[in-house]
Amino acid sequence: MDTSSKNISLGQKQRISLLLLSLLLAILLFFARAGINANLPLDQLARKSLTPEIALNNGKPTVFEFYADWCIACREMAPSMFNIYEEAKNKVDFVLLNVDNTLWEDLIDEYAINGIPQLIFFDANGNLAGRTIGLRSELELKQITNALLSDNKEILFSSEVTNFSPL
Repeated sequence: MDTSSKNISLGQKQRISLLLLSLLLAILLFFARAGINANLPLDQLARKSLTPEIALNNGKPTVFEFYADWCIACREMAPSMFNIYEEAKNKVDFVLLNVDNTLWEDLIDEYAINGIPQLIFFDANGNLAGRTIGLRSELELKQITNALLSDNKEILFSSEVTNFSPL
């Protein structure tokens, strides 16, 4: 009987050890993933992003970017968006809205988001100025941002019906 009680005791120690080890690994993976993503341009932009309400009401032109972490085009465009943000951060507000976050469902519906990355542009008064869907080059993003700052609506609209940029 002594051997069977030792086996049970040893089993409990192993289970506790395994539990502690798996908990430690889960914590390490969590912090490692956060550390890796923290340096990605998309994640940097998301952390610096204003809320939609503040951005639309502070007297600056605003860019909403609807994106997802899994979106390859969004990640590809992120370094260019980050460069534009760095150049224009005192003149234009940037708001990143993750389509997988249920917090933004009302805005996804309001602006009929049907593809990502999707950029929606607002003038300094918070009025819709245009939109574009899909991957954009840094040059295109600069042209759109400059047009937004100069109130040159021609580059922001392709038609009054769709409000899509011709770029």
